[in-house]
Amino acid sequence: MSKLTAFFAGLIFGLGLLLAGMANPAKVLAFLDVAGAWDPSLALVMAGAIAVAAAPLNWARKHKRSLLGAPMQIPVKRELDARLIGGSLVFGVGWGIAGICPGPAVAISLTGHWQVLVFVVAMLAGMYAFTVLQRRTS
Repeated sequence: MSKLTAFFAGLIFGLGLLLAGMANPAKVLAFLDVAGAWDPSLALVMAGAIAVAAAPLNWARKHKRSLLGAPMQIPVKRELDARLIGGSLVFGVGWGIAGICPGPAVAISLTGHWQVLVFVVAMLAGMYAFTVLQRRTS
């Protein structure tokens, strides 16, 4: 049941990304171009997503188990560190260069555009490199 629920949650998330335009690299790059032809429409999408997520997150903080009985896993770390800042910078630079972030990349990976495939391969390589470096430092 939990895999089916995860599948449908991912499907709804992907459809939401497509409908909102977040899977369109040109629209994303226009949103990031604050000094040029800025398109603020994605800010409304992000604000809407935060509003929709607020109530479930508040509920999750008050409960130890999900509705399906799995343990609740909410991050508790609050301090900024080099890993968080460095990861945020790498993510932001990649998003700014490609106009795609991981969620939309997965949602549009079957379109056959070579740029998306290059992005997904680079994303997977980055995840692998992180895993290797994490093992070396642990």
